[in-house]
Amino acid sequence: MSLDLFRGATIAGMILVNNAGDDPNSYWPLKHAQWNGWTPTDLVFPFFLFIVGVAMAFSFSSRLKRGETRQKLLVHVLWRGLALFVLGMFLNGFPNQYHLASWRVYGVLQRIAICYVISAILALWANWRVWILTVAGCLVGYWILMRFVPVPGFGVPTHDIPLLDPDRNLAAWLDRQLLAGHLYEGTRDPEGVLSTIPAVATSLLGLLTGQWLRSARSAKNKALGMALFGLLGVAAGEILNLGFPINKKLWTSSYVIFTAGLALLCLALCYWIVDAKQRRGPWTKPLLVFGMNAIAAYVFSELISHLLDNVRTRAAGMSWQESIYGHVFAPLASPASASLLYALAYVLMCWVALWVLHRKGIFLKI
Repeated sequence: MSLDLFRGATIAGMILVNNAGDDPNSYWPLKHAQWNGWTPTDLVFPFFLFIVGVAMAFSFSSRLKRGETRQKLLVHVLWRGLALFVLGMFLNGFPNQYHLASWRVYGVLQRIAICYVISAILALWANWRVWILTVAGCLVGYWILMRFVPVPGFGVPTHDIPLLDPDRNLAAWLDRQLLAGHLYEGTRDPEGVLSTIPAVATSLLGLLTGQWLRSARSAKNKALGMALFGLLGVAAGEILNLGFPINKKLWTSSYVIFTAGLALLCLALCYWIVDAKQRRGPWTKPLLVFGMNAIAAYVFSELISHLLDNVRTRAAGMSWQESIYGHVFAPLASPASASLLYALAYVLMCWVALWVLHRKGIFLKI
């Protein structure tokens, strides 16, 4: 239950930060860091990717024990990865932006799909030692690429150009070479090609955590172990930040270690309260509504958000989102508070829709 609870809180946070009523005037925790550094908003996506890895350890073990072969599981993994990728591309264009010249290729679900498939293959045909070596290879290798490889047309980072310059870095350059015209920010993409390498490390760290939770250790030792490694991850991430800054848009190695550390601390707390101590009750149910239907919750929130942003009212020519925010929420409070109220109302609207599915026992999975 702790994993579903943590997943539910993460999805609620994702919906909250993605749907601020007036983004420029939002409180800082509801905004991404402009470049280097982090805010609470920058924790949501890596938390979910970490959770994907944790869940994988349990689901694969369960299916293998039921007699399914690794080959059959691989087919399921490849199908699920393809479905997530296609669904992500559908959301990128919804409702009326399916133009081949500018249709964004990468995105949140696409990154989850790629990391899921790679991590799943390692989960099925390698052991935890290989996973650790792969994590180290991803993080060290990415640092070497971003720190020492010359960026064509610009030069060597820290010598000719600043380290992690927004447009003059290897990841942004590669995105422009491969996906020009299809990038979220025009000159780069926060879920681009090269930064997928360290993102795989995030899901593998979740997979290692899942194996830890499946072990025969006592509940106390499991919680303490996660808390200890979480503290070490946060400290190591902050130390590495001094030389290779924490940066969500580039998914830097320090960002991977720092966010995995915080995810471990959050999961340790959830595990200790609801699984080890069995302190469950009505307070857990709201988050479980999201946590047990996570992909459905995310897709539903994105579909409605895109409709509100793109469909315009006849009277004022504004989008429905602008109209609702301006007429209902803006008069209630300051711009920042009104933006928060809109975001909270949006989360509640999504929760009601998912609660109906939960009540009927409908759990949509890919």
